[in-house]
Amino acid sequence: MRTWIINLFIISSFFLLLGCSEQERTTEETFQNPVYEPVLADPSIIRADDGYFYAYGTEDAWDDVSKPVLIPIVRSKDLVDWEYVGPAFEEKPTWKGAGSLWAPDIQKVGDTYYLYYSLSIWGDANPGIGVATSESPTGPFEDKGKLFTSEEIGVQNSIDPFYYQTENESSYLFWGSFHGIYGVRLTDDGLAVDGEKFQIAGNAFEAPYIIKRDGYYYFFGSTGSCCDGENSTYQVTVGRAEQLEGPYVDKEGNDLRNSSGTVILSKQNDGAIVGPGHNAIITDDHGDDWIVYHGIHREDPTLWTGATRRPLFIDRFKWEDGWPYVEGNQPNTAEQQAPIIE
Repeated sequence: MRTWIINLFIISSFFLLLGCSEQERTTEETFQNPVYEPVLADPSIIRADDGYFYAYGTEDAWDDVSKPVLIPIVRSKDLVDWEYVGPAFEEKPTWKGAGSLWAPDIQKVGDTYYLYYSLSIWGDANPGIGVATSESPTGPFEDKGKLFTSEEIGVQNSIDPFYYQTENESSYLFWGSFHGIYGVRLTDDGLAVDGEKFQIAGNAFEAPYIIKRDGYYYFFGSTGSCCDGENSTYQVTVGRAEQLEGPYVDKEGNDLRNSSGTVILSKQNDGAIVGPGHNAIITDDHGDDWIVYHGIHREDPTLWTGATRRPLFIDRFKWEDGWPYVEGNQPNTAEQQAPIIE
């Protein structure tokens, strides 16, 4: 009888605590997407030692500013209220002729911030990927030159870099845009290639992003068209692997080298927000995961230059049976619970 009473007390206490936890979450701050406008395309994000979150985006001309912002940097204490900091570069890197700075990836290795970037023009026959470093997340970033061009690495349209460091501190770069997603090992200083490339996904994807959870490596990629204004078809899909180098499979077990992955984020059902994609991932202080991405307002789809206007969005994503998902598989523009930042 005593054991039964003790067990009942334990169970009751568990549900009481669970109820308190849920009540606590419902009293947190709320927000609505997008969290930053007018534009922060192809976002990459990091939490710096000063407590701020910093996000970096593709070169764009904002409002009536005729001079493009060379990788804009914005920052936030809470992932919701963002302020513009400045450009990562005062001058464009010179290792390639014509080109714009696209799809940066920010990482901190040791005491140094590494900014990997694409240098390309639309339809470029030989785009490439470079790297710059800084002791501060706000820069100034010192360009260290190219890692490789498409011709040098043997992969067409080599843009959209993503850096990954393993538990044993081996450095890898993943990249690609609709001509296969590839990876290659880098030198310890992250400034040069130190191995042979390998393919992890097929021609359906660009914008690779990888995280590790519970023994699996999860690959997030974007499919469809990123930059067709209100007609953009971008969306985020996912696959997973037991090894960093793959093979990566979708939820049905299909190899991503021959599959377009499992969709977790697509346009809104009413079509008000289209083209969500080119994501990054960040975790708040409650342990909740957030997908950071750009989206497009169908009713306000372009900048003054005619380029597609891609504001910054964040949405919480959850896990079920070892797979991530975003509620409704679509951007949420209703009022929702904010990330918990202590």
